[in-house]
Amino acid sequence: MKTITKIIVPVLSICILYSCGGVPEEKTAAAGGKKVFAVEEVLEMVAKENDVTRTLYTKAIVGGGKKQGMKFDEDWRKDDVEAGPLPALFLRGVATSIRKSPVPLGLYLGSDFPVNAANKFEGKQADLFKKIKEDQKPQFFYDDDQKLHTAMFVDLASAGACVTCHNEHPQTSKSDWKLGDVMGATTWQYPKDSLTYKETVAVLNSYAKGTVDTYMAYLDEIEAFKESEKPEIGDKWPAEGKYLPTAEVFLDSVRKLSSYETMKHLVAAK
Repeated sequence: MKTITKIIVPVLSICILYSCGGVPEEKTAAAGGKKVFAVEEVLEMVAKENDVTRTLYTKAIVGGGKKQGMKFDEDWRKDDVEAGPLPALFLRGVATSIRKSPVPLGLYLGSDFPVNAANKFEGKQADLFKKIKEDQKPQFFYDDDQKLHTAMFVDLASAGACVTCHNEHPQTSKSDWKLGDVMGATTWQYPKDSLTYKETVAVLNSYAKGTVDTYMAYLDEIEAFKESEKPEIGDKWPAEGKYLPTAEVFLDSVRKLSSYETMKHLVAAK
């Protein structure tokens, strides 16, 4: 299983850079050191990639998988738990991978009614989250304490799996969530106010690699199952039965859903 990770990341990088017909090599080199994107633009790009990935994972993998008897648990990494990561834990895995990379991109999920009290918004973020709940528009600000440019994006209850899990969780501080509710906000941070083309692609690829790392960790977990029935891993999805897509198939679906908008931004900067 480990060898797949080594194959996917370079392929995904190429897809991000060239999925809309390619960018001339000389232009890429020329723009590499030029500040072409405001940090707000870049964080918005990666946030949209995240929206697509999380929605696909939540609906197609978690929601579809539960209908086939697959289990998902917040303690999925424990040796005695045979399950996959819940959507919030999937995001945490992506954030952990990014944190280990050389790209100074921060990512975390917060709420005013979190399951984990450590994720409760406070101070300025709590105030800005009130605005997000009103109009669902992103909020941008500079965090003076951390010296980081920060962006907050709405996180909606987009699937029944989210609603059920949060309402029934033993530590929940709110048990009447409904589909479409504003459950929280994803927060992204970066130290610079503008990025070069090369830095922008590095941000996008660090997120893509985080997705690969986390999904691969889930597939590796399945390989270690001893008591639970293992879904067949290939080119089929849970909607078709007890199946899971390979990492390549999952990431290819993400690319098809999100790369066009991202590429419009990247090509426009040329």
